[in-house]
Amino acid sequence: MADNWVETTVGDLRRWTDERGETLDEPGARILLELAQEEMGLTGPDELTPDGLRELLLRVFPESVVAGREDVPTVLDVLRRIVAYLEDTGVVTGSGAAALKAEIDRTGPEFTDLVAEVDTEERHAAAEVIGGLMQADGVSLDDQDAVEAWIRDFEALPEEERYARTEGYLQQVEELVVPPVRLAPEAELAKAVRRSPLTENVLALAGWTGERDLTEHDTLTEADAEAASLALGLEVPRRHGQMEDAGELERLWWAALETEVITAEDGKSAPGPALDGLRSSDDAALLGAWLPLFDALIVPGHDYADGLDAVELVQNEMTGVLIHLYEQEDPAEPEALVGALLDHIEDAYDLTDADTMPSLVSDAFFLELTALEEWGVIETSGKGRALTPLGVWAVRELLLADGFVAPVIGDLAGARASELIAGLTWYRPEAADEEIDGWLAGHDPKDAAADLLDVMRTGGPGARNLAAAVLHRIGPEATAVVRAAQEHPLVSPYAALWLNAMGDPAGHELGREEYLWVFVDTVAGMMETADPGEAVDAALIDAPPGAEMESMVDDMWRTDHPGVADVLEALGAHHPDKATAKAARTAAYKARSAPGGTRRSV
Repeated sequence: MADNWVETTVGDLRRWTDERGETLDEPGARILLELAQEEMGLTGPDELTPDGLRELLLRVFPESVVAGREDVPTVLDVLRRIVAYLEDTGVVTGSGAAALKAEIDRTGPEFTDLVAEVDTEERHAAAEVIGGLMQADGVSLDDQDAVEAWIRDFEALPEEERYARTEGYLQQVEELVVPPVRLAPEAELAKAVRRSPLTENVLALAGWTGERDLTEHDTLTEADAEAASLALGLEVPRRHGQMEDAGELERLWWAALETEVITAEDGKSAPGPALDGLRSSDDAALLGAWLPLFDALIVPGHDYADGLDAVELVQNEMTGVLIHLYEQEDPAEPEALVGALLDHIEDAYDLTDADTMPSLVSDAFFLELTALEEWGVIETSGKGRALTPLGVWAVRELLLADGFVAPVIGDLAGARASELIAGLTWYRPEAADEEIDGWLAGHDPKDAAADLLDVMRTGGPGARNLAAAVLHRIGPEATAVVRAAQEHPLVSPYAALWLNAMGDPAGHELGREEYLWVFVDTVAGMMETADPGEAVDAALIDAPPGAEMESMVDDMWRTDHPGVADVLEALGAHHPDKATAKAARTAAYKARSAPGGTRRSV
């Protein structure tokens, strides 16, 4: 039967090699023939053509099989044995076998380079994951004995546990990535620090205090605290609604002690070692002294043993607000910020006075917002609030200290194409444009195009989408490179679109099958980083309306794309037109039921 031709062929091939006293990599032969059957739709070995063999090596195999460069000779040897067997048994003619052998020889070097490139990037990525897992377990990468012991223990774990730990780590890493930002020059940041009332107040407090007797708890006496408040102009507390912040001096005092701007020892205060940095004319030294001070103020770590105080509660939760502002592209209205803060507090705390606490928290939030604006960390923008350049820098430094990946626009200017495409995943559109311009400015157009096309050959849908978008920013200097790439099935439609945009006669208008494939590839790429509903909404912006879209969906299930069923299911669940959504659900069922419709990960 056609369905079991792979097993029949493998069995015959094994006996054929045994008769000749040769050895056969039987699992390798089975994988290659199964890929030909399931991914290419072959119903027998006699349907293998030179073009199909090239597609098997350059598209299907790299997408489906994790292989290293050391595996390449074995793969090519298995293919040669299969062809020799087909010729010897009369399944293919002598001329057909010669054409297949010639194609193996012709494609072999390209296949070798492709596997080597994919293998290098996969090994690099795997090394990063293993290193991250070690560090998460407290293993120093400089301690070779500890590293080797960890690897032995990890490899001894059941496969399911290794997989679970790796997946958990990757998910955690993804959650610790924040969007790229643009940083102000160091001199501008230092200027903002020098004119910040926070800096002025802490310096004034240190200067006023000098060497002074303290209480047994290392605080100013009541009389001194009153005099210090008067000297610093803090005698009138901030107020908003029902709340007032009468503890500003105390907050500054403890932050100054924690960061050693002021020291307290044996009941006496003294200028601390960090004071010189806060007074420094050197920009780097000043920023280095100011950041710990800001950290101590924004993460005060109050103890709620004696009950919740709304002002202290809000101060303890403001880091979440600052991170939210850091991640947002547009300014956020204060009402939205306080609403999100209240939702978080209600989930995180057992509020005994739940009826009055929301209004108190709201008032306390606006008090803290005012303080951050005075310090120069937050600014008003229209009806919303946003971080100042100093705020962006300071929050990023705190994120980095907590293990976040916090890229800066321009970081990717010297990166490889694969690193650029991987990094752009986290970029907002405007920032991505700036990063791409910087990357292209540092690369020869032909070389840049060749590298991007390599990413499109070896990456998934998301990488292809991004690489194609960057490719369209390159001018006609890359024409010859893109023309040559039309031979690769994963790149061909994108290359044709680029050539058409350049007005090059080598381009061709996409046929319906190619157009549907690109549409599926685009939506599949969006679904790698976005919710299916969001991906569908974005894809429909440029999609044809009404009956034409429904007709596309009807035909889409036949598309030779491994993600077609998932894309159709997303369209079925989220397309706003009921008739089109129903057609998509039906087509998704057909895609799942078709031969090779259930994709296998090898």
